[in-house]
Amino acid sequence: VAIWGQRDRQLQVLVDPDRLAASGVSLQDVIGSARDAMSVAAGGYVETPNQRLSVAHAPVVRDASDLEAMTLIMPAGSGVPGPTRRIGDVTTVTEGFPPPIGDGIINDGPGLLLIVEKQPEGNTLQVTRDVEAALEALRPGLAGVDVDSTIFRPATFIEMSLTNLNQALLIGCVLVVIVLALFLWDWRTAVISLTAIPVSLLAAAIVLYYRGGTLDTMVIAGLIIALGEVVDDAIIDVENIVRRLRINRALAEPLPAMRVVLEASLEVRSAVVYGSVIVVLVFVPVFMLDGLSGAFFRPLALSYVLAIGASLLVALIITPAMSLMLLPQAVHERESPLVSWLKTRYRRVLPRLVAAPKRALAIVAVSLTVTAAAYPLLGEEFLPHFKEFDFLMHWVEKPATSLEAMNRITLRASRELRAIPGVRNFGAHVGRAEVADEVVGINFTELWISLDPEVDYEATVARVQEVVDGYPGLQRDLLTYLRERIKEVLTGASATVVVRIFGPDLDVLATKAAEVGKAISAIEGSADVKVQALTLVPHVEIAFKSERAQQVGATAGTVRDTVATLLRGTKVGEVYDQQKVFDVVVWSEPQVRHDLFALRRMPIGLPQVRSMHW
Repeated sequence: VAIWGQRDRQLQVLVDPDRLAASGVSLQDVIGSARDAMSVAAGGYVETPNQRLSVAHAPVVRDASDLEAMTLIMPAGSGVPGPTRRIGDVTTVTEGFPPPIGDGIINDGPGLLLIVEKQPEGNTLQVTRDVEAALEALRPGLAGVDVDSTIFRPATFIEMSLTNLNQALLIGCVLVVIVLALFLWDWRTAVISLTAIPVSLLAAAIVLYYRGGTLDTMVIAGLIIALGEVVDDAIIDVENIVRRLRINRALAEPLPAMRVVLEASLEVRSAVVYGSVIVVLVFVPVFMLDGLSGAFFRPLALSYVLAIGASLLVALIITPAMSLMLLPQAVHERESPLVSWLKTRYRRVLPRLVAAPKRALAIVAVSLTVTAAAYPLLGEEFLPHFKEFDFLMHWVEKPATSLEAMNRITLRASRELRAIPGVRNFGAHVGRAEVADEVVGINFTELWISLDPEVDYEATVARVQEVVDGYPGLQRDLLTYLRERIKEVLTGASATVVVRIFGPDLDVLATKAAEVGKAISAIEGSADVKVQALTLVPHVEIAFKSERAQQVGATAGTVRDTVATLLRGTKVGEVYDQQKVFDVVVWSEPQVRHDLFALRRMPIGLPQVRSMHW
C-alpha cells in the first residue's frame, strides 16, 4: 500500500541565522544542546540484599514545550555573559513534518491517496471486496474522515464485463429460441439447444478455475466469441435428429426411436468433430506467440478452445440424450411455415441459377469485391479500446518544477474536471510516496477520475479530453487504465512505440532525438509523437574557499554540516510515544531555507563570525 500525501510527525528546532548571531550562539551549539536533551542511556541497576532493581531514565522530552525548555549548552570560554538560556530562547521549537517528496490531492483539496496493489495471482474481485470490507471495519475509528474507495476500482470494469457476458448469454439464448422456433417449429428443440450454451461455458469456466486461472478481460472475450460455435454444434445435431424422426414417422414400419436418434447423431458426428477440430487448429498459432502479444491473446484463445471442446462433448453426449427423452413422441410431420415459404422461393430461384452459371459466379464475384473494398475500412488495432469508466492522466512538467506549482496546477485541473457532468470523483498523486516502487520526480503527476456509468460515454470523454488539452505546457495524455498498463508493459513507457538512443554526448543525443522525432511524425498514421526533453536542471553549487576559511577557522566539514542542517535538517534524537517513534531535527526557519541570500549570510563555526560568502 503506497500512501501519497503522508506527513510524518516530526519535532523541529528551527533556527534563524540572524537570531543566532544576535544571541552569540552558533549552529553547533544548538545541535549539541538538542542532541544532549534527546540522548538515551542505560540506567544500570541497584543491588540490594534481596533484589536487583533495574534503573531506567524517564523520558525528558515528549513534546515541543519540553524541548524548548531544555538548557542551551554553551562551550567553555565562549564569553557569552548572562543567565542560563534555554533552547527556546534562541530558536523556534515546533511540531512539523519532513520536506515532502510528493503529495496527494482528493476532490479539490489535499488528502491521502492510498494505492493498493495485489499480487499477480490474486483475484481482483475478491481482493477489492476484502479491502472494502476492511475500510468499512475501520470506519468507526475514522470519525470525520471521508473515505472514497471508488476513485479507481478495477473490480468495477470486471463486474460490468460479467454483466455484459450475462446479457450476451441472454441475447444469445433469445436468438436461439427465435431461430429454432421459426425453423423447427417446436419448443422442445429450443430447450435442448439452449441447454448447450450454459453447460458448455460453465464447463470451460470450471476447467479454467482448476487450472488456477481467473476471469479477466480476455477470458471473458473468448467465452463471448465462442457463443456462436457453442450454439451451432447443438443446433446441427438437434436439427438432424428432428429431420430423421419425421422421416421415420412417415415410414410404413417406423424404426425404434433409440436407433433413429443414434444413427442421426452418428450421421453428423464426423462433421461436428471435424468442424470443432478445424476451429481449434486455427487458434494453435496463438499459443506459440511470445512477448506481450502471447500473454495478451493466450487467455482468449484458451477460453475459446475450452468452450469449443466443452460444446463438442455436449453435442456428442448431452444433446442426443435429451433428444431421445423429449423428441420421439413430440415431433410432428408439419414443417415450419417459414421453412415452407423459403423452400418455395428457393425452388423458383435455383433452376434459374443452375441454367445461368455465369450469373451465379457474377453474384459471388460482386460479393467478394464489396467485401474486399470494405476490409480496409474495418480498422485493426492490436490493443482494443475497452469501454472503461476509470481514466488515468499522466502530467509531466519541466524538471525542477516545485511541489507547490504542481499542486496548484493539479488543484485547478481537479476543479475543471469535476465541473464536467458525469465525472464522479477525482484523485491525484504528485511525485513519490514515502514508500513506493515508482521512482519519479516532483514534476510527475498522475490524475485519476471515475465516470458515472449512466452518462453519455463518448460525449463525456470528449469533454475530459478538452480539459486535458487546455494545459499545453505539459506533457499529458488521457488513457483508460487497462490501455495504459498494457502499453507500459509493452514498451516500458506509456506509449505504443518507444525509440531509445544511446551515447555519451548529451548534445548529440538531443540532436539525433529531434531528427528521429521529425522522421516519425512524417509517417502516416503516427500520433502524439513526443521527444523526451533532455533539460539541464539548474542547481546551487557551494565552492569551498580554503583561504577565506582559514581566516575564520572554518573547515570544509563545518560548511557541509551547516548547509545540510539548514536545507535538509540534522537528526538529533527520537521521541517515543508508546509504540510510535518520531524524529527530532534541527532545521532552519522556512524563510531561511527558501532564500539563497540568507544561506550566504549563515554564520560558520564561531558565533563572532557574522558573515561568510561562498
